[in-house]
Amino acid sequence: MTELDTLPEDAERPAPRSRLVVMLPLVLFATLAGFFLYKLETGGDPSLLPSVLLGKPAPAFALAPVPVPLADGSPMPGLAAADLKAPGPGKVTVVNFWASWCVECRVEHETLKRLKNDPRVRLVGIAYKDEPANAARWLTDMGNPYVATGLDENGRVGIDWGVYGVPETYVVRADGVISYKFIGPLSDGAVRTVLGPKIDEALAAAKP
Repeated sequence: MTELDTLPEDAERPAPRSRLVVMLPLVLFATLAGFFLYKLETGGDPSLLPSVLLGKPAPAFALAPVPVPLADGSPMPGLAAADLKAPGPGKVTVVNFWASWCVECRVEHETLKRLKNDPRVRLVGIAYKDEPANAARWLTDMGNPYVATGLDENGRVGIDWGVYGVPETYVVRADGVISYKFIGPLSDGAVRTVLGPKIDEALAAAKP
C-alpha cells in the first residue's frame, strides 16, 4: 500500500508531474525568441512604438563632435539640424542614435558600416548620454561609419527626438522632415526589407 492509498477520500491528492508542464516554459521561450528574431530581421522593434515627429521637421539642435578623426585624418564634424537638409542629389540623411555603453549598438555596428556605402544615404550619428572619451574610443576600436557625429551628453536632444532607448535610427528627407523611425538594432535583413524601402519613399517624396 502506498502513501497515497492511505489518504482520506476527501483529501487533496498531489497532481502528477506532466511532461507538458515541464516543457511549456521551453516552448514559450522558443516561440518568443523566434518572434523577436523575425522582427529584428524584417520589421524593427516588436513594440511598434510610434513617433509624434513623423512628417515634421527635425527638432532644432547643435552638438559638438565626438573627438575622433575621420578616415582621411580630418576632424569629425559636429552635427546640427541644418546639416540634415540637402544631403546631396539622390540622397537622404539617416540619423543613428547610439552609445558606447549600448550592447545592441555593438550588434548593429557592422550593418551600419555597410549602410554608409549605400549611395542613397548620408549616415550621421548622435552619441546619446555618452562621455566624449568613451564615444571616441568606441569609434576608434569599432570603426567609424558616420560622416558626422554629435555628442548628446545630457540626452536633451534625444528627448526632443522622442528617443526611447538606443539604438534608434531615423530617415530624414532632403527638406529636413523626419519620414521614418526604426527602433532597435539594425540588421542587414532589416535594411533590405524595411529601412531600404523607407529610404526610397523619402527620396520619392522629395521629388518635385
